[in-house]
Amino acid sequence: MDEIQPPSATKILIIRLSSIGDIVLTTPVIRAVKQQVPGVELHFLTKKANENVVLPNPHIDKVHVYDSKSKKAVFEELKAEHFDYIIDLQRNHRSRQVLRNVKVHSSTFRKLNFRKWLSVRLKLNFLPDVHIVERYFENLYEINVRNDKKGLEFYIPEDAGFDEDDLPMVFEDGFVAVVLAGQYETKRIPAEKIIEIGSILHKPIMLLGGKDVINVGEDIVAELGDRAYNGCGKYTLYQSCSILKQADCVITGDTGLMHIAAAFEKPTAVLWGNTIPEFGMYPYMPGNRNNFRNFEVCPLRCRPCSKLGHHKCPRKHFKCMNEIPATEVADWINRF
Repeated sequence: MDEIQPPSATKILIIRLSSIGDIVLTTPVIRAVKQQVPGVELHFLTKKANENVVLPNPHIDKVHVYDSKSKKAVFEELKAEHFDYIIDLQRNHRSRQVLRNVKVHSSTFRKLNFRKWLSVRLKLNFLPDVHIVERYFENLYEINVRNDKKGLEFYIPEDAGFDEDDLPMVFEDGFVAVVLAGQYETKRIPAEKIIEIGSILHKPIMLLGGKDVINVGEDIVAELGDRAYNGCGKYTLYQSCSILKQADCVITGDTGLMHIAAAFEKPTAVLWGNTIPEFGMYPYMPGNRNNFRNFEVCPLRCRPCSKLGHHKCPRKHFKCMNEIPATEVADWINRF
């Protein structure tokens, strides 16, 4: 296909409705479009719950909120903008509705749902060895946009971060951020594994997550004492991300905060549960591939058991997390 040379003052809309981590993974596209398309006015469409992820991004000129209860109003709002081009990085029935109603030239991200199905159901791996960020750019050649390989970005408003002076005294010489958050139980690191890792680490740990994991955090603190601080349910998204930015290293499952840690280029140990790095959504740090390490139990016949996750291990043994060697994780983190 011949390249389209975009005119100056082109107006472009990027669609990515959910979730936090997935939106963070679009930031290289956002930056590249803004910097490589002359005079572009760049808009972004997302869900209300994820608005704060993109609002502070200086490359975005306007954020639109998708509301499934008032779709007609959303479509009319978008049509009134008279976009020249739409980049659909969501590719589901909602984004297709937007494309059908706004009716401008567009490119759509090619998902690998069938290949993921083969991996989950039949344990056949036909997935390309390519990160999802690289695949986002595959359809942007027609508007002459290329990946600058500068990695992910996450912006925290100046007055919304976490003051490092408010950290516990024991954290003065550095700490490790440990992410308990996760939409699905089978993506979360079990408390017992964190206790095992935390007891070997050279530095104390800050536990991060929502109100739904407060009790898990309390169980960990009860075992580790002053070596752990339970920050679950205490901080806003921006504050939690600010803490990640201040941490020496990060231990996390396959979560949105994993991608935010990658945006800050933090040394990150990722413990993989029911999902696998081959899905293409491991930490994206093209300038420093040695700054993260994937820890997973391989081979394990039941893994991956879902492309998203489960609320409980279907086999009731949770070997994918429970059998990850704590000493290997702690030794890798202690190097930093």
